[in-house]
Amino acid sequence: MDFQNLKKRPLIIAGPCSAESQEQVIQTARALHKTKKVQIFRAGIWKPRTRPGCFEGVGEKGLPWLEQVKKETGLLTAVEVANPRHVELSLQHNIDILWVGARTTTSPFAVQEIVESLKGTNYPIMIKNPVNQDLSLWVGAFERFQAASLNNLCAIHRGFSPGIKGKYRNRPSWEIPLKLRETFPKVPLICDPSHMGGKRELIEHISKEALELDMDGLMIESHIKPELALSDSHQQITPPTLSFILQNLHSYFSKGHSGKSKLDKLRNEIDPIDEELLEILYRRMNVVHQIGLTKKKNNILPFQKSRMYGLIKNRITKGIQLGLKEDYIREIYQIIHKESVEQQTEIIKTN
Repeated sequence: MDFQNLKKRPLIIAGPCSAESQEQVIQTARALHKTKKVQIFRAGIWKPRTRPGCFEGVGEKGLPWLEQVKKETGLLTAVEVANPRHVELSLQHNIDILWVGARTTTSPFAVQEIVESLKGTNYPIMIKNPVNQDLSLWVGAFERFQAASLNNLCAIHRGFSPGIKGKYRNRPSWEIPLKLRETFPKVPLICDPSHMGGKRELIEHISKEALELDMDGLMIESHIKPELALSDSHQQITPPTLSFILQNLHSYFSKGHSGKSKLDKLRNEIDPIDEELLEILYRRMNVVHQIGLTKKKNNILPFQKSRMYGLIKNRITKGIQLGLKEDYIREIYQIIHKESVEQQTEIIKTN
């Protein structure tokens, strides 16, 4: 697999979050192959879970299952690796593509160990963005591989930990992968809508946004029986559902990087940013509501003059540092503060 010479776009990677059994892996692969839309079969062999006690993958015994997938279907295979031992075992079992997961990308030490284990090869490597919104960490991971003459690379955008519960499991923050593309214009950039949304019903919508932004492909989690999956069951879809979604997205497939004017591309960047902005305003008003309830309980007036002046002054200072105009920031926060006071006033008036 040569990522630098992708001829078929978008690149579609699909498969279960976790390889759970030989039967589950083979049945899923057969069904995905039947769609004639998938080029690479992915499956988690080692699963880095946030807390112990969760299913952490079947480990090495699952690798022969992927060899069987390749032999029977012709699909290329891909697994996540987090250390040199994972790399060694994957290469022994003829895995075609390796990817560095979001948690591993956060650790330069772990990334460097993987780089050292692959020196002297030109193995295809996909690198997911780090969990937190840190472009430098993502860029640094690519630089480490390139410094070792490992240039067969692909970026996977799976979103960023939101901190606060919102619409998405992982916030898209589309501007970050687009900045990565500016840094590495020859590196293909694909989207993982499964991890970004965290819910199967969001996959098609996120995929449309990614393709509108001219991303080179999609990595979508697909399981023969998602409801029985041992990990991330809510974000996996059946192969027939995947085929249906990809058919709905077909009109986006042929656009490519040269299919749009620069103005169109820039306009399409605005839409997801505005959506994220509205979600942030929604979360802010939820906090305002809690403040209103607390003020009512403690008999505090909704309007606090010193708080208003201090808040707006602070936001103006921050805005100017970011290169925004003072009057622009003042007007925005006056509107925001006015709506906040009105909502708190309604809460306090309510019996």
